[in-house]
Amino acid sequence: MIDSDILKIDKLLSLNVSRETLYQLELYKNSIISKNKSINLISKSTEKLINTRHIEDCAQTIDFIDKNDIKICTDLGSGAGLPGIVLGILMKSKKPLFKLIFYEKSYHKSIFLEEMTKKFNLNSEVHRKNIFDERNLITDVIISRAFKPLPIIFQIAKTNFKNFKYIILFLGKSGKKILNDALKFWKFDYEEKKSLTSTESMIVKISNLKKKKNYGK
Repeated sequence: MIDSDILKIDKLLSLNVSRETLYQLELYKNSIISKNKSINLISKSTEKLINTRHIEDCAQTIDFIDKNDIKICTDLGSGAGLPGIVLGILMKSKKPLFKLIFYEKSYHKSIFLEEMTKKFNLNSEVHRKNIFDERNLITDVIISRAFKPLPIIFQIAKTNFKNFKYIILFLGKSGKKILNDALKFWKFDYEEKKSLTSTESMIVKISNLKKKKNYGK
């Protein structure tokens, strides 16, 4: 199991993983920066901070992902593949094969995702579709980073997915308030961990999500 506590800010090489994995993460990082010249994958202002701001930020979710009951992960609004591609590279040695499903409706971004999944030989599916139009989806984990606000992600989970076990989200400095506000309308359990890359952020793992009876009527 990969221990994300090994992660150190701005030190990608301190990840407790194999040299091959580190090499692939480096190739992925360089691919994003190169492609960012022609399409907007990440903000230009974050290119110099890509190790911390993007790669390590995504990698720290591994504690919530590397579990025996997680075999399929669905990344919503995948964009450059953050966090899905990072997790796929980190989880390549997991048996049975860890599967990634990407939903990205942008033509150019979905093409980039297809190129990356082939480049790193990931067990994956890339869907160039609008997630709001899909129904009866099945996964173990729904993960999303900088896609939609938490209430909308919850609604997608309950409306568009037939089965899922967990939702993993990245929340900013208002994370606690967002969770407390959501608890007015939803019942759920959650685990949280402080972000290793931002003192104002957190990662949350949501389970047992249900609408309250007075919500959505």
